[in-house]
Amino acid sequence: MDPLNTRLEPDWMGWERLRHAQVPGGVYPWLRDRASLTARIKIACQSGRFRVRVVRQGWGRPLYSEMMLLGMRQGEIAIVREVELLCSGQPWVFARTLIPASSLQGPARRLAHLGDRPLGAVLFSDQRTKRGVTQVARLLPRHRLFQAAVGALEVWPTEIWGRRSLFALSSKPLLVNEIFLPAIPKSPR
Repeated sequence: MDPLNTRLEPDWMGWERLRHAQVPGGVYPWLRDRASLTARIKIACQSGRFRVRVVRQGWGRPLYSEMMLLGMRQGEIAIVREVELLCSGQPWVFARTLIPASSLQGPARRLAHLGDRPLGAVLFSDQRTKRGVTQVARLLPRHRLFQAAVGALEVWPTEIWGRRSLFALSSKPLLVNEIFLPAIPKSPR
């Protein structure tokens, strides 16, 4: 394991390690919700227009912790899809999805061709989808995922919070990182 690469990643943790007081109050309910984030964002964006903006999609290498969570070997590649979930043109969430090449079989093949359709709508409408482990983290400017998430913002925050969930679609793993940006409103629950 390369110590430099692990310093460039946040400290992902399970809920048992997280103290509620660590997380800004308005973000905590977003992190804890296990329903479709896309559906919740659409509801919260009542007065605006919801849309997905694809930032980047293509073959790439996962970060070390992503590789470990997905059970991939060193050097394996995945489709890396980075999108922003927008309300009235303002980014509320940055999402990074990794789909290992070995997962792109059967029903999961369609995930390689989502375009600007939200991934959550596909995952939560398919009964073969199972959500596994969910981890949360505080992201800081030194973290690669922080830089990718806030790269398009005019003003960078000092920290942001995110969660990542391991999903299985027909027993094929994929990883979804959801990073909550400063514009996200306080969660209604």
